Amino acid sequence: MSSALANASANATLPDAHGHFGQFGGRYVPETLMHPLLELEQEYFRSQHDPAFQQELAYYLREFCGRPTPLYYAERLTKELGGAKIYLKREDLLHTGAHKINNAIGQILLAKRMGKTRIIAETGAGQHGVATATVSAMFGLQCVIYMGAVDCERQALNVYRMKMLGAEVVSVKAGQQTLKEAVNEAMRDWVTNVRSTHYILGTAYGAHPYPVMVRNFQRVIGDEARRQILEQEERLPDLLIACVGGGSNAIGLFYPFLGDPTVKMVGVEAGGLGIQPEQHAARFQGGSLGVLQGTRSYILQDAHGQIQLTHSVSAGLDYAAVGPEHAWLRDQGRVDYTYATDDQALAAFVKLARLEGIIPALESSHAVAEVIARAPRMSPDQLVIVNLSGRGDKDVAQAARKLGLQLPE
Repeated sequence: MSSALANASANATLPDAHGHFGQFGGRYVPETLMHPLLELEQEYFRSQHDPAFQQELAYYLREFCGRPTPLYYAERLTKELGGAKIYLKREDLLHTGAHKINNAIGQILLAKRMGKTRIIAETGAGQHGVATATVSAMFGLQCVIYMGAVDCERQALNVYRMKMLGAEVVSVKAGQQTLKEAVNEAMRDWVTNVRSTHYILGTAYGAHPYPVMVRNFQRVIGDEARRQILEQEERLPDLLIACVGGGSNAIGLFYPFLGDPTVKMVGVEAGGLGIQPEQHAARFQGGSLGVLQGTRSYILQDAHGQIQLTHSVSAGLDYAAVGPEHAWLRDQGRVDYTYATDDQALAAFVKLARLEGIIPALESSHAVAEVIARAPRMSPDQLVIVNLSGRGDKDVAQAARKLGLQLPE
């Protein structure tokens, strides 16, 4: 095993006690938020060793969320591409339509244990907002969701869903009016209401303990996929592919395989309109080391440290920073990171729908685009698992407009 692989396989010990993955991660927040973060850290690590919490979490994941999700052999896509055998991890079949519910159910149980009565969250594509509104309704807690005004417009269906579930949706009109601004407003709210409020952050980003906590709530994806591929193929996959915004669905799939040197992994960022400043959200293609919204990672910023505008057809990938564990894995050489453009993602969206009868989220379509590019170059005896992190109901109207399809008045 190479030193990089050896280091990555030791990743089970990371982050360190202060939330660092090497030079990445940490806790960069106002003093007001130190107490709630320490309270959350203590409660989370207690829950990890509490059989009653783990049993309750397993119950809701199974009975409410719909786990385990299938590992589905995409036979027609495999034949069409003519290379590796392709499996889809069907997180799109979960209740609320995406992997986000795995983390939301875990965090709402922590919020209950801490005696919180109010929940806040940020959302881009709306799937995390829907998941948070869902679990808040389920446990009878007040819920406020912050969402950029641009994202409210392009993800109107999810705004209606959140409101139907009883959540207040705050449309954020500052800045670029997308995910970064929604996170800013959620953090302002939390500073003001720390005694009663828990912030259910939706991705493997932010101040410690969020990156490790969200990763561990999402690792159920990879744990299941590992068992399922061994049952179906009697060996491990050759390649894992997942889209990467903040990075929770990807780290959830990758983490249980990090100690397996034969398993390669690829994270796919949003290439937008191309790798030009303010035209994409591919942090590893043009980002640099910096601090944003509580943690240290790769960030799209200018020479003066000002956060650059981003663009992606997928609201869930349209963010200027990437989770610190992904930054560490990239620098270790354990995971490769690439990107798919808007056009490639839209083409993959259509291809999967027409070949497999599955309409993927535009976020997941970036991962599908990568398997479309890679699988033909692989041999038929090789195995690929693609994380289908969400379903595309929310994206149909937007995709139809982009593709020039006529919509009803």
